[in-house]
Amino acid sequence: MILVDSSVWIDFFNGRTTRQTDQLAWLLEDMAPLAVADLVLFEVLRGFRHERDHLAARKTLAELTTVDIGGEHNALQAVQHDRLLRAMGYTIRSLIDILQASYCIEHGHALLHDDADFDVMEDLRGLKVWRH
Repeated sequence: MILVDSSVWIDFFNGRTTRQTDQLAWLLEDMAPLAVADLVLFEVLRGFRHERDHLAARKTLAELTTVDIGGEHNALQAVQHDRLLRAMGYTIRSLIDILQASYCIEHGHALLHDDADFDVMEDLRGLKVWRH
């Protein structure tokens, strides 16, 4: 399973072409096993100004598996990752990012992203990043 971060979805829905949005388009076309985290779903959908764009994005995202990244177990795992990273001098800026990365690490899922905070999680905590 590949989770897709809001950093990629936002660029994708705004029509920005990046390596990650190209990969996402290919994965969607290929009907790859994609998932979106519940909090990423919220983060992405709340950003639309126009109802038409909101509904189009909602339709695209509804076709994917939604995974719950909240909950006690993942929250406690995320805290451990966060504390260890801070002890090494790294601060992950987004609560959602640390929860999503923790979920991916725990379940062995890859993450497609365009956010440097995840690079730290890959290097120091074993996060799998989708790069094809």
